[in-house]
Amino acid sequence: METPNTWLEIAVEVEPEVVETVSEILARYGYNGGVVVEQGWIAGDEGPEFQYDPNRPVWLRTYLPLDAQVEETRQRIEHALWHVSQIRPLRPIQTRTIAEEDWANAWKQFYPVLRIGARTVIVPSWLEYKPQPDDIVLLLDPGMAFGTGLHPTTKLCLQLLERLVQPGQQVLDLGTGSGILAIAAAKLGAGAVLALDNDPIAVRVAQENVARNQVGDSVTVAEGSLGAGQVMGHWLSGDFGPATPDPALSATTPHAAFDLIAANLIAKVLVLLAPDLAAALKPGGYLVSSGIIDIKEADVVAAFAAAGLRQVERYVEGEWVALVHTR
Repeated sequence: METPNTWLEIAVEVEPEVVETVSEILARYGYNGGVVVEQGWIAGDEGPEFQYDPNRPVWLRTYLPLDAQVEETRQRIEHALWHVSQIRPLRPIQTRTIAEEDWANAWKQFYPVLRIGARTVIVPSWLEYKPQPDDIVLLLDPGMAFGTGLHPTTKLCLQLLERLVQPGQQVLDLGTGSGILAIAAAKLGAGAVLALDNDPIAVRVAQENVARNQVGDSVTVAEGSLGAGQVMGHWLSGDFGPATPDPALSATTPHAAFDLIAANLIAKVLVLLAPDLAAALKPGGYLVSSGIIDIKEADVVAAFAAAGLRQVERYVEGEWVALVHTR
């Protein structure tokens, strides 16, 4: 496919808590699902390794080919962002026209090496990085839809995977997004990882990142979900399926199939999928759930308890919560 020569840049400044939500909207309309995340970075002691300042606003950018459909696409983005602004205020989007050479270089300047937890290091593929002993290096490019490891929910999950993944485990990454959690689980020694997402854009991006990290032998990426999740629309659409899920859907959930499940979703989806998550988890296995904003935590805790899951750990970063359950 021929690459356009002129682009419309769509940029919006957002608070850190809505980076993944807005990134996902931009990825659905931007060229090749690409989103640039411009963080406020704090330099490390040496080399290209940085940490980000979680208190600063974040600039998000995507690019549209300057063609006959560009104005309609821009309006669709504005409409989707308006819905988000009803929950959390957003600043107006900014636009500018740029040439191909400027667009090609825009991606790379915002992506330093990022260390998360004790061992996980996210490395843009064009940067040189000399791994330290025991580093788990994740090679990711900024064409991903979401799940860059920058959002608190993704960071919490990565930190928990470092502790919970054991060699040879059967792992499920539900709502895989960019595939970052599935790739981390594989590199931490999991025997087989199934990465599911009901968004075909996310599936494509995850497959590309799995190939880039050479973990295709242990990670399978597929479009789909568990039980009631099979009839849900994309979560931004607000279509979560019937209020009372069809019991026949849960009959398709693999029983006691996984030693570890990572479910970095949103609270409403976790509540609806609680029986399926419990059914898919092996006795003694662990369910890591995140994407839970603090005001919805009680709903998730109650649903998991009703499904027979027992909470063993709880972690918080800002207003985001991650839980660990077993059965």
